[in-house]
Amino acid sequence: MKSMKIILGVVVLSSLMACNNKKEATPSSQKKAHKNILFILADDYGYNDVSFRNDSFYETPNIDQIAKDGTAFNEGYAACQVCSPSRASILTGTFPARHGITDWIGARSGEKWREKKRFSKLLPAEYKHELNKENITLPEALKEAGYTTFFAGKWHLGEKGSWPEDHGFDINVGGYHAGGPKGGYFAPYKNPNLKDGPDGENLSMRLAEETVQFMKTHKEQPFFAYLSFYAVHGPIETTQIKWEKYRNKAAVNGIATNSYKMGKYLPIRHTQDNPVYAGLVESMDDAVGRVLQGLKDLGLDENTLVVFTSDNGGVAAGDAFSTSNLPLRGGKGYQYEGGIKEPYFIKVPWMKSQVKQTNVPVSGVDFYPTLLDLVGVDLKPNAHQDGVSLKPVLEGKKLTERSLIWHYPHYGNQGGEPSSIIRKGDWKLIHYYEDGRNELYQLKKDMGEQKDVSQKHPDLVASLHKELFEYLHKVGAKFPEKDPLYDVQKEQKYLKKIATKKLQALEKQRLNMLKKDYQPNADWWGSHVTKD
Repeated sequence: MKSMKIILGVVVLSSLMACNNKKEATPSSQKKAHKNILFILADDYGYNDVSFRNDSFYETPNIDQIAKDGTAFNEGYAACQVCSPSRASILTGTFPARHGITDWIGARSGEKWREKKRFSKLLPAEYKHELNKENITLPEALKEAGYTTFFAGKWHLGEKGSWPEDHGFDINVGGYHAGGPKGGYFAPYKNPNLKDGPDGENLSMRLAEETVQFMKTHKEQPFFAYLSFYAVHGPIETTQIKWEKYRNKAAVNGIATNSYKMGKYLPIRHTQDNPVYAGLVESMDDAVGRVLQGLKDLGLDENTLVVFTSDNGGVAAGDAFSTSNLPLRGGKGYQYEGGIKEPYFIKVPWMKSQVKQTNVPVSGVDFYPTLLDLVGVDLKPNAHQDGVSLKPVLEGKKLTERSLIWHYPHYGNQGGEPSSIIRKGDWKLIHYYEDGRNELYQLKKDMGEQKDVSQKHPDLVASLHKELFEYLHKVGAKFPEKDPLYDVQKEQKYLKKIATKKLQALEKQRLNMLKKDYQPNADWWGSHVTKD
């Protein structure tokens, strides 16, 4: 009897061990998939530069697919009209006035602004020149939750010591202090953190390949891949094949004799017919397609959240004068919708019945809490103080109305004015620092901001102005000051020159680029560089 019990015990133990071995042998594909994040950030890419919204000139099938498969935020905004502040806001979940980087890092401020010889009324406010290490950034929050973090491309948030690896990224490919591609969009890149490929290798595609390789290497654990294209920032470049394609497309659409109209400080482009820029856009879209295909090839597309957005509006004036944002007014650097409205798409594969489009106003500060919420990581409200989770919006639920704030006490390179903005509901108030005036627009009726209705709604103006400045003073915002050396005659002389010689030169340059025999240089690379 005793021996029989021993035999039975051995059989039971063997059965238990066999069951455990079966559990251990369960294929990883049957385990609960971890949730990854792919964040794609374009540079200077306009709201209407996607064929998803406007298929008259640009072709962006891969970016369009993200919008179609996910949620397109029709009222999606960058946190600033220029790059560094917006990028800092994405990583911190706070508006520029709070984190202190209110202009692109490297821009002149204070008395140094006079070196630009713009003869302006104001001296732009001082600002922080690197991301504060005391901020708990989005990648740092994800690292705490067990994510491996990767950065590729443009950084522009400080000198060495304030690079991606100093703010939560485990791997940095190509990110350093520069705001543009020093070597252009073809190798050699002149980038200290990106090894050169063969001459002529495309920068956007190279960054995409690096991102795919990272995902392949780290697919067994949750990852946060942040692909930050240098495209479509100037100097704009493309291949001769793509230039010819879009030059011919512009000809079919009809080449306008004139494209530029004078703004307050610079001519502003009013046509989408730049074949070099269009080719650069398509190359970036090709790179987006490579990363999306990489997700599928690796079997990661069903458990990887994908974001596509930009850091500010398209460049209609200044830099390379690349595009038009019409019917939106202005562009990069401007206080108008063309400067701050942008593509803003979020795809969540595991979310059932995700809303396809929404008109809820949202900002770049909202990505931080939204991404944490969507992958099940605890929010950090003391970090992302100005952002809110958009998960309810994606699910078709309502979001409590809140105000969005912009603070740009600078002139910049594109022609925008020192100003602060508040949007609440359908209303947008712009406060100007040169003369203290306020403009009010009702965006639902006037998306092009052509009709200032501030005189009709004095109480609303007063209320929004009060809320705006209560916030700015609360966070210690800095403001521009009057320049005691201001000379109105010098400024008028400067502006007259811009309105004549500069505008004429730009029109000539545009038409030359659209000629059938256009040849920028012998080897094409470095096809177009514009200096202000």
